[in-house]
Amino acid sequence: MIRCKWPNLENNAEYIAYHDNEWGVASYDDAYLFEMILLESFHGGLSWLIILKKREAFRKAFDNFNPNIIKDYDDEKVISLLENRDIVRNRAKILANIENAKAFLRVQAEFGSFSNYIWSFTEDKVLYGDFDKLQSTNELSDKVSKDMKKRGFKYMGSVTTYSYLEAIGVMNNHSRECFKRHGNYETN
Repeated sequence: MIRCKWPNLENNAEYIAYHDNEWGVASYDDAYLFEMILLESFHGGLSWLIILKKREAFRKAFDNFNPNIIKDYDDEKVISLLENRDIVRNRAKILANIENAKAFLRVQAEFGSFSNYIWSFTEDKVLYGDFDKLQSTNELSDKVSKDMKKRGFKYMGSVTTYSYLEAIGVMNNHSRECFKRHGNYETN
């Protein structure tokens, strides 16, 4: 089976599972879409493998990625997160995700779902790019990032948004020879 040539992909079962089952798979589930916003916003400046290895700790620390709970985090909760050695402890990113939960809920209320909002940028179509080009932004990520920022999202610049759009399958950037490139999977 031919896969993308990510660093460490061949030697890490967790990374292989993420590549094979999640990355680039079109997702319409709001719970998953919010989880990935939170994880991608913590990803900035770090390797994705670090975030992936801490994913379950993030899930536990951030109340199963429930934006209805996260939006109400207070100073005490922020302090407990900063003391949690199992997650990335960055005050600015923690505070940003409280705001992201609020913004996410506002978008849900306006569009009926976050999925409706994020997929509206491509008219519900998956865009096929070329991961081998190794780009980190494009016109779409610029546009989505600008709109998300206008709506109150934090730590979702164009680079992070590009990575997010790849992760949730709005952009399928699997390499041309990868088995995931040609739609050999289900949506989640």
